[in-house]
Amino acid sequence: MSVESDFQKARIVDLNILNTHNAKGCEACNRKFNLGETVVLACGSWKDGCARLIHEQEAVFDKTTRSWYERVYYRSLKH
Repeated sequence: MSVESDFQKARIVDLNILNTHNAKGCEACNRKFNLGETVVLACGSWKDGCARLIHEQEAVFDKTTRSWYERVYYRSLKH
């Protein structure tokens, strides 16, 4: 049996996510979140090194690390 971590789950934006994360919006594409969109907790090149909630289409899932990465950041890791 496998247990999914927060870095593996995709989430649907609900009122809780909208109210707590929409001040900044998606830090990968700078758009605000909308109800019903899919978001993931992804690692990226942010200065504080913390993961962020971003739109799923702005992320890549790495099967090796079993984690989501912001798309541009992930490409920089592979080169």
